[in-house]
Amino acid sequence: MTSDGRRVRRLEDERLLRGLGRFADDVNRVGALHLRVVRAQVAHARILSIDTGQALALPGVTAVITSEDVKDVAPIPVRLNVGGHDLSAFLQPVLAREKVRYVGEPVAAVVAEDPYVAEDAAELVEVSYDDLGAVLDGETALRETLGETALGETALGETALGETAVPLHEAGNVAAVLDLGYGDCAAAFAAADTVVALTLDVGRHSAVPMEPRGLLADYDAGTGRLEIWGATKVPVFNRRVLASMLGLPEHRIRLHAMDAGGGFGPRGEFYPEDFLVPWLARRLGRPVKWTEDRAEHLVAVNHSRQQRHRIEAAFAADGTLLGLRDDVIHDNGAYMRTHGVLVPELTLAMLPGPYRLPAYAGRAQVVLTNKTPCGTYRAPGRFEGTFAREHLFDVAADRLGIDRVELRRRNLLRPEEIPHTRPLNTIGTDVVLDAGDYPKLLDRALAHTAGWPEEVATLRAEGRLAGLGLAMFLEKSGLGPHDTADVLVGPDGTVRVHSGGTSLGQGIETVLAQIAAEPLGVDPREVEVVNGDTELQPFGGGSWASRSTVVSGSAVRLAAEAVAGRALRVAARVLGVPESGLRLTGGAVTGPDVRLTLGEVAAACAPGSPHLAADEPAGLSARRTFEVEHMTYPYGVHVALAEVDQGTGGVRVRRYLVAYEVGRAINPTLVEGQLVGGVAQGIGGALMEEFRYDDNGQPLAATFMDYLVPTAAETPRVETIVTEDAPSPGNPLGAKGAGEGGLSAAGAAIANAVRDALGLRGGVGALPLSASRVIELLSADDS
Repeated sequence: MTSDGRRVRRLEDERLLRGLGRFADDVNRVGALHLRVVRAQVAHARILSIDTGQALALPGVTAVITSEDVKDVAPIPVRLNVGGHDLSAFLQPVLAREKVRYVGEPVAAVVAEDPYVAEDAAELVEVSYDDLGAVLDGETALRETLGETALGETALGETALGETAVPLHEAGNVAAVLDLGYGDCAAAFAAADTVVALTLDVGRHSAVPMEPRGLLADYDAGTGRLEIWGATKVPVFNRRVLASMLGLPEHRIRLHAMDAGGGFGPRGEFYPEDFLVPWLARRLGRPVKWTEDRAEHLVAVNHSRQQRHRIEAAFAADGTLLGLRDDVIHDNGAYMRTHGVLVPELTLAMLPGPYRLPAYAGRAQVVLTNKTPCGTYRAPGRFEGTFAREHLFDVAADRLGIDRVELRRRNLLRPEEIPHTRPLNTIGTDVVLDAGDYPKLLDRALAHTAGWPEEVATLRAEGRLAGLGLAMFLEKSGLGPHDTADVLVGPDGTVRVHSGGTSLGQGIETVLAQIAAEPLGVDPREVEVVNGDTELQPFGGGSWASRSTVVSGSAVRLAAEAVAGRALRVAARVLGVPESGLRLTGGAVTGPDVRLTLGEVAAACAPGSPHLAADEPAGLSARRTFEVEHMTYPYGVHVALAEVDQGTGGVRVRRYLVAYEVGRAINPTLVEGQLVGGVAQGIGGALMEEFRYDDNGQPLAATFMDYLVPTAAETPRVETIVTEDAPSPGNPLGAKGAGEGGLSAAGAAIANAVRDALGLRGGVGALPLSASRVIELLSADDS
């Protein structure tokens, strides 16, 4: 047995549902000061002056700092420098220097005895600007840096140049150009019987978790040690960056991950505030606390998704896919943040999906505009690319006169073609599709939804606009290169796990407890999992990219197996019986007529114990690191039944199915929960959520009155099929990550359902399919 597989109730829910969780804002220190960030109110301007006098004069204000105070601090580095691109000219400083480049950029920081005083004082900081004109469109940004020829023959659309705009950075507005592909695409298109091309936009949106970000830092001048609470996601990496920026040894900084009200990508990256809070705590000699409000979150946290695809596919007359090309303009906002060019790279690398694709050419131009900088959001690059590919397939099926499911089936990789090495490289690893039966999962999804076409027909007979959408997707998970875990057994029999993962609401405590419990023969509820403490686990890789169960979980499994093996060896000595007759079960080592609790075995491992060999270390514990060479590739099918209101343009998703191959489900309930939550976010991206700006670069969605997120009313009951037909051969659990599969194809499936409902011959053009967008489609000539 390689995984637990039981529907164990979430261990963390005991405290979370009783209101006993500890979130960043729950941490307090006596004498703490409070930080408020002064943010730019204009999108692109030269800073002429900053007057801090009135703010400093306000009673209760301790300090007001500007870029002059941190002029020697390096800009925030990238965490994922995929492709080796030099992005140093586009990195974000902790406070704006000379220029501001987006509304919301930190310009100054106020520290006061009270958070309300800090907020009042921040409003008294006067910043004088010389407006430079905003660049708000990716194609405009390209033209301004490279000229008209930069767009080439394949770029579509007419975008007026800003009359007063100047480049965002001295190095221009183009941070990187990525090219991925293989095969002879030109020949494939020359040989095609049918070429189908679409231009598709994906709107800018991002995660808006219930709990905004927060941080508290406390510096002990006596020991030179700095403690920080709230850096949840990649605390070990953030500690390394902070140590470098502060000039402190890493071992003097301890980060504590906390409970978090949702992560989804943006939370926990290294932002300006992650430097300012500890830097001020050290400088002022007092604890400093910062808690973000919703308005800040919507302009400060990483945005994501915004891309324009000019995608085209070449088909033979029988529907065989011969080649695929995509020209992507990736609008990354004002700076390159910690993810670097990860999102556009993943867009290109994952675009071929689960299909047999002889020739492929993808290009992404990463451009900078005067908008909030971007990073990842759940299923980064896959939500965007899956929408482009799967929507193109629906249009292509109509042009070819082939059923859209049949078109996909003809081009899916068959089981005998897997493992399939795709001549691509992403995030530093080769793309090797490790295990799968894509047609089988498609058949299961179709069988499950066999009655849905009849329901659509009934709705249409009633005069309603209803449609079905289907989309297949390929995911990736288990990104390495490694993770480390400790498993420790105390003399009281308690089992502790020190994991490199962090808890972002995904149920990691439960899953890791299940993984550790199995080889030790204990109840998962008896296992205590400690995540994200850099002192207890200094080698952790963090929780992101659906890697925790696969990589962190495998490290836990290896450590637990090592502890179990040692427990049996020591118990055999204590009991004076052969080890071969012993086993671990019910929290004890048992054998014919003998029993020794795990705690008793741990006690027998204490220093000075006669049961230890001369060179044998004391303690019943093990640290193990699990390394991966390649990612693993889960896959799935989304099916949506949607209805369009002809009067309002509103789209109602009436039914939804996700079929997902997960390799091994450590806890099926948690996998299903991940899928359902992902669909809810996918509905947001497909129909509602979008960060829009006016012509001056002012955000038009700065509150939840303007930024619409789906509620229970907009989310149907999501049906799920979780299969375990193709365990991953790359890890001892056989697991594939499940954090993003509920979202990856949601935009595509819903867009295809809306297209079907409206009877369009072309594509929908863009996501989100807001009511106004749908009204345009209803009234447009689709010839």
